[in-house]
Amino acid sequence: MTGRPIVVVGGGQAGLQAALSLREHGFEGRLDVVCAESQAPYDRPPLSKRFLAGTAGTDDLTLRAPAFLDDRRISLVQDTHAVAVDRADASVALSSGGSLPYDRLILATGSTPRHLPVPGSAHPAVRVLRTVDDATRLRTKLQPGSRVVVIGAGFTGLEVAATARGLGCEVTVVEALDRVIARALSRPVSEHLLRLHRENGVRILFGRQVTALDGVSREAAVEVLLADGTRLPADVVVVGVGVRPETALAETAGLDVADGVVVDEHLRTGDPRIHAIGDCARFPDPAGTGSLRLESVQNATDQGKYVAAFLMGADASGYTAVPWFWTDQYAAKLQIAGLTTGHDRCETDGDPASGRFSVRCYQGGRLLGVESVNRPADHIKARRELAALRVPAAAAAAAAV
Repeated sequence: MTGRPIVVVGGGQAGLQAALSLREHGFEGRLDVVCAESQAPYDRPPLSKRFLAGTAGTDDLTLRAPAFLDDRRISLVQDTHAVAVDRADASVALSSGGSLPYDRLILATGSTPRHLPVPGSAHPAVRVLRTVDDATRLRTKLQPGSRVVVIGAGFTGLEVAATARGLGCEVTVVEALDRVIARALSRPVSEHLLRLHRENGVRILFGRQVTALDGVSREAAVEVLLADGTRLPADVVVVGVGVRPETALAETAGLDVADGVVVDEHLRTGDPRIHAIGDCARFPDPAGTGSLRLESVQNATDQGKYVAAFLMGADASGYTAVPWFWTDQYAAKLQIAGLTTGHDRCETDGDPASGRFSVRCYQGGRLLGVESVNRPADHIKARRELAALRVPAAAAAAAAV
């Protein structure tokens, strides 16, 4: 592998990490990273927090300076999209013209925000937040007194709500479910975040469906219409209803896709010369419970490191990293180790009223994950504990195949 060309499609955290790790493992061949954006690869989590608040600039987001990448002979092919993969010819066609040859191809195409399928969703006051350009445009709208409606009480929606409130905006969050981050968090942590937002003046409406977004009126740039007849005037609407994996390139290449590019325990697609990593990849759960697709910096980074090690013969085992996540909202830092979805029992350590506590989530007798609010030591301990449980489970799952 040391002298053969590798193409990475995607200039986000996963793609860049794969390229950097390939060089660290001694890969010497041509290494191209195809980036759809003109911006050098950058860190996305601050977009909804420090960058949106105006306390960080684009230079603060940059993951690696261009000179750093040049020194490692990593070629960024920017402002262009990969539009087709010719598996027979082993090449990737670009929207800017021409193609790139590969011996191995790594798909790190990421994900894109879901849009609301309702009338008026294309109104210019309606925004999503995924790129630095999205955040830059949104920032100009977050002025003191601005009316902000956030649709979706997930991680991004709540982070935007907290940032907007800190900038002096009037914020309303509309959520279709009965609590915040309901699909990913235990009830105690969900309720803690709800209290935190309400204490900071955020209005949150549960069990509400958006039916339309009305155009300009005297009172507002746009109005959010709910199924119960409520009309919410807004200067800006931020849609945070999840993302979808970018799988079009894999589909047109004839690879298996099922809410993500399907890969094996080595992150290989059905074509052994093509791997997929990060937000776009659906991979086997090392705990043996099926398959997963994760949207996190940790997953992107760990899979980038793993695929490089595997390609260079440094790691022949399967991918077994413990998922972990975090979010910062106001003075609260929530860290999650493992995946707590589907738990049937939880134990709380500490007092939620103090703002420092952890919730351990179980399914039967098995620990699924730990959610920690302002208790970083608990989080580190949980990651170690889950890692110790995960390797035997992965080995047992592999033996059963």
